[in-house]
Amino acid sequence: MGVKLEKLIEKMNLKNLTPDLDLTQSEIQVPDINRPALQLTGYFDHFDSERVQIIGYVEYTYLETLSDETKKEMYAQLLSYGIPCIVYCRNMEPDAMFLEMANEMKVPIFQSCKQTSAFTAEVIRWLNVELAPCISIHGVLVDVYGVGVLMMGESGIGKSEAALELINRGHRLVTDDVVEIRKVSDDTLVGKAPDITRHFIELRGIGIVDVKSLFGVQSVRETQTIDLVINMEEWDKNREYDRLGLKEEYTEFLGNKVVCHSIPIRPGRNLAIIVESAAVNHRQKQMGYNAAEELYRRVQESLAK
Repeated sequence: MGVKLEKLIEKMNLKNLTPDLDLTQSEIQVPDINRPALQLTGYFDHFDSERVQIIGYVEYTYLETLSDETKKEMYAQLLSYGIPCIVYCRNMEPDAMFLEMANEMKVPIFQSCKQTSAFTAEVIRWLNVELAPCISIHGVLVDVYGVGVLMMGESGIGKSEAALELINRGHRLVTDDVVEIRKVSDDTLVGKAPDITRHFIELRGIGIVDVKSLFGVQSVRETQTIDLVINMEEWDKNREYDRLGLKEEYTEFLGNKVVCHSIPIRPGRNLAIIVESAAVNHRQKQMGYNAAEELYRRVQESLAK
């Protein structure tokens, strides 16, 4: 699965210098870029031709020193590799010869007003997200005090109702029912909603609710890192639940571990406040304070006395 070039143009606000080319089927498959400085000197060994090629000030000024004959030879060789696209940064423009050859060989040429380093960093970050390994799971993802909380559990257990109460308390919805999880790095998972269900919540007995329309744009967000998993399950009186939290439990998505709490559900429990407290407690632990360890320390001190 790749990223459409049309999406790259829209996201990075690029100007298409080869508008006659059909980009509907063109895709980027690799989340990296290449600056073809060595290739413009004639060295094509180990050329990463499947990457987005970026022309910066150094490459541009070097090309200006070449004769038309040498340029034509370098252009022909560069464009023959079937690269996905070439982007000129800093509003620099290719010469007429290059544009003509690019059109003939069906290689899209784009232009960006951004500095080369800034554009490079932005496009790599964006492509890493778009091309990251992805799975879809059943759950609800909310942003609670900046902590991405993924609520999981059987259908009808109360995830959507808890999300609605959290939204009413000022937190933000990312997605309900289906969560698309992308592995951006070995430490980071990012969740987002499918395009079809974005900003919608399903409430049994009421139907579909548009959160963005009801609560405003401040109640939703497009993506969120997944920092904590709340697994909701029916209360089982025969099961022993963790009451201290001295040991962290984890669940795994795409090879990444995420802290997970199992929350027993029974009538009268306020799920929104429990989720809110779990998110705040998770932030406290990240900042170096663990309430369970503090209680254990006090008990040990009391026993020692």
